[in-house]
Amino acid sequence: MARAKKTKGIIGILTGGGDVPGLNPAIRAVTIRAIREGYSVIGLRRGWKGIMEIIRDKKVDNSLNYLDLSQNVVNKAARTGGTFLHSSRTRPLAVAKVDVPDHLKDTYVDEMNDLTPEVLKNLEWLGIDYLIAIGGDDTLSYAEHLYKKGMKVIAIPKTMDNDVPGTDYCIGFSTCVSRTIKLANDLRTSAGSHERVMVLEVFGRYAGYTAMLPTMAGAANRCLIPEHKFDPEILTQLLLQDRLRNPSSYSIVLVSEGAQFAHEEEMTFQSDERDAYGHAKLGGIGEKVSAAIKEISPKYNKGRRVNIINQKLGYLTRTGSPDAIDSIVPMAFGNMALDLLLKGIHGRLVVLKNGRYDHVPIEVISKSSKIVQVDKYYNTERLRPYYKDFQMLPLFIMTSD
Repeated sequence: MARAKKTKGIIGILTGGGDVPGLNPAIRAVTIRAIREGYSVIGLRRGWKGIMEIIRDKKVDNSLNYLDLSQNVVNKAARTGGTFLHSSRTRPLAVAKVDVPDHLKDTYVDEMNDLTPEVLKNLEWLGIDYLIAIGGDDTLSYAEHLYKKGMKVIAIPKTMDNDVPGTDYCIGFSTCVSRTIKLANDLRTSAGSHERVMVLEVFGRYAGYTAMLPTMAGAANRCLIPEHKFDPEILTQLLLQDRLRNPSSYSIVLVSEGAQFAHEEEMTFQSDERDAYGHAKLGGIGEKVSAAIKEISPKYNKGRRVNIINQKLGYLTRTGSPDAIDSIVPMAFGNMALDLLLKGIHGRLVVLKNGRYDHVPIEVISKSSKIVQVDKYYNTERLRPYYKDFQMLPLFIMTSD
């Protein structure tokens, strides 16, 4: 064991997957409350990668993999976006031979290796009694795996796609929606000046929430989501109708990166390279949509081709400081995680359900999925959200059920 315990216990905390505003406030909430309750907190750097790469030797400098957290450290970081603990998409269950840490290469020699035994040994060596993992379904599915191996785990949902099962809200989503609305409104001045159709590509691999909510809020005329394959002919006709009705002669469509043409069998990928969770990097659907609209446009514009503004919003929607919701929700999630640990409850995912904070079994992450209910929320003929029946719906309309 790396240290003698002088407190009630040691809590480890990590962030995995893509960065979003709200991660640092969550880390702060856990740390401040834990210290006040008499616990110590260790920040595990670079997600599962950091804990996997620890060398269990007191003489070795492991500062790149973990650090002791204090109130001063987290108070300063909480006002910023991203995660000061850093992040990764490492999956210890399946580590390629080339990615095995140097000090373990003689032990793990297969093409794909399960380094979970090392993760558990490293957590024990650090003296960690409880683990709080903040991430999306990929990061949290491994947290669930560790829980089944005996680790006392609490999971906190984070993803600007808002697609972690079991919860209506994930850290980062509100700021993403706010950024998307602002960027769309900023860019519409160029679209109007040149009387163009504007195509804005946003994140959303399997779920279309990041395109749906900004469109519902008026940032775009139409949106394309992964849950429904679209016909470019219908899209073009609708957008040119929108453009004609607009006094400034422009229209806007938000395109989820996972959206597909009706005739396509798979999403649009930047390359064949895949991450540790098997996901190929998406990108380029906005360009394909733009080209299709431009080609079809003469049919619905008296024979004249309409020019396109094509912009990928990408990381601009996940940068900067968190908005109010992504400052408040992480605070509540972090304190809920401590409440559960203090009560001796583990293997839970803290959630927001129907406007109320709660917690559910961590197994919901691997046993279900969360996508837009097309028949309930998305008008497939008009390629936009339904604008009706809002009574008793939660703040962000679409629930996790």
